[in-house]
Amino acid sequence: MADTYPFLETVLAKDGRLPRLPWHQARLERTCAANGIRRSFDLASLIDPPERGTFRCRFLYGDAGWLVEFHPYVFRPPRALKIIRDDTIDYRFKSTDRRRLNALFERRGEADDVLIVRRGLVTDTTVANTAFRIDGVWLTPQTPLLEGTARARLIAEGKLIPAAVTETAARNAEKVAVMNALSGFVELEAGILSDENGADSDAACTEREPC
Repeated sequence: MADTYPFLETVLAKDGRLPRLPWHQARLERTCAANGIRRSFDLASLIDPPERGTFRCRFLYGDAGWLVEFHPYVFRPPRALKIIRDDTIDYRFKSTDRRRLNALFERRGEADDVLIVRRGLVTDTTVANTAFRIDGVWLTPQTPLLEGTARARLIAEGKLIPAAVTETAARNAEKVAVMNALSGFVELEAGILSDENGADSDAACTEREPC
């Protein structure tokens, strides 16, 4: 599958609508340009969502063509993250090859997901961008693994400020949140639990409605 369709967009489909589709279209076009994909894809005309229900739409694509999948989506709010360090991981394009991310996810322990630290700076979880409220301001890592569509929208709306967030700053943040195209912006209940060395954090957060 990854060889045939190396890239994908994960789009929220709700009651026949595709909210905020232009953000996905823009990222798809950047990905095609950067990777020499000669075909063009118009998401609005290629995705026909079910009229009722909430779904995770996977639009897989590459030079060979495209494929659309719909999977029922039920939001399960994450509670806590575990810090994992990986200085060489590269996921700048939304790829169907997630083996490296899946291997990191398996190291999450009792947490819901991992918070990946690359060369001393906080990046993403395996499925979401992150944000940290520091001194009353919501900051998002300026060098994420993947430039997510929800993150891009919130930056454009002035709700997030890109900044270099160190591991120490993340641990001491007033609140911790994750965001992606499906969940929106969600504050974590338990924040950062620990890292692989067993260091605990006092960060604690509460869930709020997605943006």
